[in-house]
Amino acid sequence: MSSTGSRGTSVKPNMGSPQSASSVINLNVGGHIYSTALGTLLKYPRSKLAEMFSGLSRPKVDSEGRYFIDRDGTHFKHVLDFLRGQDPPPSLAQVVYQEALFYGIEPLVKLLEDSPKIFGEMVGRRQFLARVPNYQENIEVMVRVARAEAVASRQSTVTVCVVRNEEDAAKCHEAVNGLDTDKESVVRFGPWKASPSISDLLYCIKLDIESKGYSASYRPHEIGKGFLVRPCEFLYKFTFTWW
Repeated sequence: MSSTGSRGTSVKPNMGSPQSASSVINLNVGGHIYSTALGTLLKYPRSKLAEMFSGLSRPKVDSEGRYFIDRDGTHFKHVLDFLRGQDPPPSLAQVVYQEALFYGIEPLVKLLEDSPKIFGEMVGRRQFLARVPNYQENIEVMVRVARAEAVASRQSTVTVCVVRNEEDAAKCHEAVNGLDTDKESVVRFGPWKASPSISDLLYCIKLDIESKGYSASYRPHEIGKGFLVRPCEFLYKFTFTWW
């Protein structure tokens, strides 16, 4: 992805610093070693990097005399590349976005927020989920129910009731009453006032459970017996696989 327009205003090194903008700075970012010019780190005056190396603060140093930043440095190279004029890979937008936020590099934050991946997550999906009542609370309930049922088993299941509107809510109530399982453990989502469908919500639930480190899958809950088995319109089984 490319960008146009100004990246922001560069800043000169603090005049009280004995180093010039062309001075080479050696960095140890969580065990990852980088070298760059001081002027690169000072490019955006409101960033955390500019604050650290402007001469107004005293950065930590490691045993080799390199400036030390106590953070995973795996993706710091993409921060440096941006400061040198190169955009980050679109496939790494989410992880680089977290680095941009941490280091306070506002032009990089804005660039990534405009990227399809971050825009879709922040504007599309998050705005949709904000209209689903108690969404985050229900995710936590699902995790608690699944963990409670995980004793001496490789998998545990959680029944979820998903309703798109008030009319469906009444039908879902009837379906839940017909279950043989504990009705109190059924987690209900909805109704909501937004365009995404039930399948969109189910996908979001799966994404957010997996973002917590769990392995999850889902399928329609089936009712009936033998040849009369059919998927229930509102009930779904989420399966947590533990090992």
